[in-house]
Amino acid sequence: MHRALIDIVGVMNEPERDAEMLRAAGLSLERALFPLLVSIERLGPVGVVEIAGRVGRDYTTVSRQVARLEELGLVKRRASAADKRVKEAQITPRGKVATDAIDAAREKMAEQLFRDWAQQDFEELVRLVCMLADGMSR
Repeated sequence: MHRALIDIVGVMNEPERDAEMLRAAGLSLERALFPLLVSIERLGPVGVVEIAGRVGRDYTTVSRQVARLEELGLVKRRASAADKRVKEAQITPRGKVATDAIDAAREKMAEQLFRDWAQQDFEELVRLVCMLADGMSR
């Protein structure tokens, strides 16, 4: 199972796959920025340190990249309600349009990948992967 997970993560992290997804989404976003944009949309408002931990990058790098997303109008930053020293990133309406396009592209790619699977097998895979993700999150 460990080998299969390593293989899956390896394929998911291929730069070509990210570039393909961005093309399919109709976005001309720097490839390094899109995982951050998606993370901010899913988790936001969220601090840079948390995002950095989730994507496995240095927080100073992520801070610069989030600033770039802000320049593009895809996210906005604000002081945290819990700690005014912490800046949190939050998706903007324009950023939400972009993540919706990414989700649609990802859905089309998944449809191709699972097109020959029985519906019951696909549903069981989703159930089990969700169970794995929940267990790993604890």
